[in-house]
Amino acid sequence: MGDVEGSYRVLQTPGTRLGAQFNAGISTLEPGQSLSGLQIRVQGLDDSQEFFDVDVSVSRLTAAQSFCCVSQIPFFLFTLLISLKFGPQQAASYLAGYPLHASNTLFRLSVKFFPPDPGQLQEEYTRYLFSLQMKRDLMESRLICTENTGALLASHLVQSEIGDYDDVADGDFLRNNKLLPYQEKVQERIMELHRRHLGQTPAESDFQILEIARKLEMYGVRFHPAADREGTKINLAVAHMGLQVFQGNTKINTFNWSKIRKLSFKRKRFLIKLHPEVHGPHQDTLEFMMASRDQCKIFWKICVEYHSFFRLFDQPQPKSKTILFTRGSSFRYSGRTQKQLVDYVRENGAKRTPYQRCVFPHIVYTLFIGKTNSAAESPQLSPYHSKDPLCLSPSYQMSTLSLPGQAPSPLQSPILSEVGSNARLEEDEEGRRKRYPTDKAYFIAKEILTTERTYLKDLEVITVWFRSAVIKENAMPEALMTLLFSNIDPIYEFHRGFLKELDQRLALWEGRSNAHAKGDFQRIGDVMLRNMCALKEFTGYLQKHDEVLTELEKATKRLKKLETVYKEFELQKVCYLPLNTFLLKPIQRLMHYKLILERLCKHYSPAHRDHDDCKEALKEVAEIATQLQSSLIRLENFQKLTELQRDLIGIENLTAPGREFIREGCLYKLTKKGLQQRMFFLFSDMLLYTSKGVTATNQFKVHGQLPLHGMIVEESENEWSVPHCFTIYSAQRTIVVAVSLEQESEDDMNSSRTSLDKQTHHRANTTMHVCWHRNTSVSMSDHSLAVENQLSGYLLRKFKNSNGWQKLWVVFTNFCLFFYKTHQDDFPLASLPLLGYTVSTPEECDGIHKEYVFKLQFKSHVYFFRAESEYTFERWMEVIKSAASTAGWASGASHKLNSVSFSTLAVNHR
Repeated sequence: MGDVEGSYRVLQTPGTRLGAQFNAGISTLEPGQSLSGLQIRVQGLDDSQEFFDVDVSVSRLTAAQSFCCVSQIPFFLFTLLISLKFGPQQAASYLAGYPLHASNTLFRLSVKFFPPDPGQLQEEYTRYLFSLQMKRDLMESRLICTENTGALLASHLVQSEIGDYDDVADGDFLRNNKLLPYQEKVQERIMELHRRHLGQTPAESDFQILEIARKLEMYGVRFHPAADREGTKINLAVAHMGLQVFQGNTKINTFNWSKIRKLSFKRKRFLIKLHPEVHGPHQDTLEFMMASRDQCKIFWKICVEYHSFFRLFDQPQPKSKTILFTRGSSFRYSGRTQKQLVDYVRENGAKRTPYQRCVFPHIVYTLFIGKTNSAAESPQLSPYHSKDPLCLSPSYQMSTLSLPGQAPSPLQSPILSEVGSNARLEEDEEGRRKRYPTDKAYFIAKEILTTERTYLKDLEVITVWFRSAVIKENAMPEALMTLLFSNIDPIYEFHRGFLKELDQRLALWEGRSNAHAKGDFQRIGDVMLRNMCALKEFTGYLQKHDEVLTELEKATKRLKKLETVYKEFELQKVCYLPLNTFLLKPIQRLMHYKLILERLCKHYSPAHRDHDDCKEALKEVAEIATQLQSSLIRLENFQKLTELQRDLIGIENLTAPGREFIREGCLYKLTKKGLQQRMFFLFSDMLLYTSKGVTATNQFKVHGQLPLHGMIVEESENEWSVPHCFTIYSAQRTIVVAVSLEQESEDDMNSSRTSLDKQTHHRANTTMHVCWHRNTSVSMSDHSLAVENQLSGYLLRKFKNSNGWQKLWVVFTNFCLFFYKTHQDDFPLASLPLLGYTVSTPEECDGIHKEYVFKLQFKSHVYFFRAESEYTFERWMEVIKSAASTAGWASGASHKLNSVSFSTLAVNHR
């Protein structure tokens, strides 16, 4: 008995819900077979089964675009799309000789499209369904992995089902539930790994399952048996990136969509026509033989759907019908593409649907069919999940059937949306506020945890992502590889353990662990003291960061291949800041610990039980920070110089010994064409002025280089009749510049960069580009202050004219807010440069009647953010003010400049 995978497309599919024309789809019914009173058996992803009476006159079965139904029909394995609204003439048999009979056919709900990173799915519910698919694939030996990886996946499944580790409960659960074919062999390992997941919520467990599964070679793979021209048995599969060829369970080839010119089939032969440059003009067509024409056609249709969904911007249009003759198949993918779904949800919004994790089939089928047997109306809850019920009420389920324009199905396609929930989210937040501790010390400790999460992600940019890039291209000399990673890997491993310890302590503090741990855990000083003492052992590694940064810069100048990899890596979304910025994070993190511990010590009274540990921890980290302070100043200056070296065209050796960066900012230079915008860069020995280029990376072209020695600056408003104008005299030339009080440059009037926009290449968010667009300036001291004020955590965000609040993970660094769906995300969805913004509390006219809300505004761009407590509200206000109110040219424009030596001015600015 084989599994035949198919997808049901009926009432309110993602395609029809989003405005797509109805498509009759494909049926397994014999011509003339009646649909009235048809009863089918459906198995959900949680393995429960239900019978459903389908009557075409009153209802239609639906499944979302990213899910399908799997029919157990002999000898075939395929994916099909089914719609139950059609007449006898349209009901051609898709399975020759295998008509649909409810008595012997089981339909299994299954994932249809497997995105490359399912952890990025917007809905927690959708991630839950994907994790159930991974669970099924593990048990059915489809998701092939090592025994250790299988045990790790099983441990997260156990955590999601029964919560924190308990020896008796774990044993009972694993005896009664089969998660792996070889479960008995690795049961002790599963329990050992489960013990490490203390405090992990079911949603976090789902994320971990998906994060592990997506990296496995067999993730989402569905084999279609075939043979090559020599008769060798192989398996074909289709994925988001293209077609894959397997021999046994080993992938031997991948044909990306970009390499494929055409896919077709002729009887039992499946043909892949490649672009000539892939295999040359004499071997541009690959041929595979399949068992039957039906299997060949089935696989071809699946390929068409995958290509359309993942690669096309718009839904493919059906061919116009010819009157007399037709040639080839008229099959087209019916439904929105992934991009269309992303755009739709972003523009129109989507409400989160509450759900009960353990009763998925009852909720889904009651919600969409409205007519089930009695079993579906009385779901049975598992002991674990009954502690935290989230199920829908029957009245709510039924009401959604009759009202048009309701929220989309929770089984919506796996897309990443920027749209959040509204009323329900606010209720959840209110409940969470009441449930969690309210002590200020708790929120200070939570700041350590949230910023540690961001810090570890920043380290992974180097230890995981950059390492992978240089190894793949063999671009870095072995000596440099050793120097770089032997220094940063031990630091990364230490902080992984530290983060785990912080997370477990906060879980106990909040009371969200059911491990029945005893003791006083509403404190953080002991954890900090233990780890700050351990951190002293890494001082030697931190002291080598100067050498690492210098050698890396030398190598990128010397080796063209490494320079190319470096530049291409900076274009990746995961590298949301200039790459060498991440190498400074370990030393900067010491300063963060010091500042946070100072706040804790200030908050606690000397008699508090946590005071002494916090004070000792502060003493330990302050000692390390003092040792590395001068090194940090030197490294921050070197990092800024190397960043500018890459962004400026027409200047060599900007990192010359002894040169210090002082300030960058936008001024208007008087030319023959009038005042024209220029970007100025002030160093300890020279002044550069540049214009923005038209290169792909938006680099700035140097127009002038003026030495500071002997330079004179003189106020000259009266001479030129230009407000806020002054003249710069140097040995080489004299230039007249003016400060603009407009907070937006001409180049930015019609740009979207002033608003919260999709994440673009990181250079668009570097201070030089923001200064250019906002007509402001930033000094090195401003940069140093911004480093001290880094912050991360969850906030609720609301646009000026929107109704609901969206929960986002927000990171503040480098004068910019970066927005993520969750803290597990590898790269930001969007960013908001803060230079030029004002931050305040909402006014009466804003109509915001919530606690802990602050307002960000730049001209007509207005955003509201809501924090979870008074402490976090004050912290966000503090750090954003430090960036938004950074002193620029305009703040000092009214100050009268007398004739002054520019060398003196540079020193004063430093």
